Amino acid sequence: MRVVFAGTPDFSVACLEACRASGAEVVAVYTQPDRPAGRGRKLAASPVKAAALAAGIPVEQPESFKAEADRDRLAAYAPDLMVVVAYGLILPRKVLAIPRLGCWNVHASLLPRWRGAAPIQRAILAGDDESGVDLMQMEAGLDTGPVLIERRTPIAADETGGSLHDRLSFLGADALAEGLRRIMAGETLAPRIQAEAGVEYAHKLDKAEARLDFQLPAIALERKVRAFNPWPVAEADVAGERLRIWSARALDLASGAEPGQVVAATRDGIDIACAGGTLRLTTVQRPGGRPIGAADYLNARPELKQAAS
Repeated sequence: MRVVFAGTPDFSVACLEACRASGAEVVAVYTQPDRPAGRGRKLAASPVKAAALAAGIPVEQPESFKAEADRDRLAAYAPDLMVVVAYGLILPRKVLAIPRLGCWNVHASLLPRWRGAAPIQRAILAGDDESGVDLMQMEAGLDTGPVLIERRTPIAADETGGSLHDRLSFLGADALAEGLRRIMAGETLAPRIQAEAGVEYAHKLDKAEARLDFQLPAIALERKVRAFNPWPVAEADVAGERLRIWSARALDLASGAEPGQVVAATRDGIDIACAGGTLRLTTVQRPGGRPIGAADYLNARPELKQAAS
């Protein structure tokens, strides 16, 4: 079984390792071109590229597959299967048709809910009780293909975008490993056609979304804080200072204060009035600082305790 793997971020690495451990021959890895990163904005390899090079696998980084030469290069690897995990490029029909068995995609949601770029964070923002991964046979539409294998997992009350990302990464690798094992044993996987109802589009995250608006209910803001941890991290103006908010908890407390007003400040957290309920900030970050607990922050701003008392 000759496999070409296509992926880019950390999420994809566990699936690449699952391909290598399956007994299939990973003949090439496709990943996004190196991008500027860090304060120095130096070109940096993707996590998938780093893993592929460490394993001695050839790496390809086309900007797209619009050029016939790039499609011909893929075809020259004579892949039986192409596995795509958070690659970052939409594959045209001519590419999908190259591998003998087509292309599989590991997608981090229970399709048809949350098609698109940011299904993990959108599930938390929406208050979903459950998430999971689908191993899908790719077709020309965006995440519309039939599902081959599914893994489900509950979304915990304190789940963050980072914690769910990590769990789904390994669930995806598990589903992919099963699919490879079964197909290499000669089995034909039974596809499940996606339902037409219940489709949601998981738009790519935008840093502008990270601003907390205290005119919204506290539970909506708590979900935003959890979904946007570790990126792009929620932000809020607290008593005249812009803070990044790393953790917060919605309280079913009506203070009667104007939304955005600090109504309590203790070692347990900084309570902010919302249009519905109260949001307790528990881990914050000042400009140029590091994330700290509410108690440490209040030590630096004792006037907040007095103002809220």
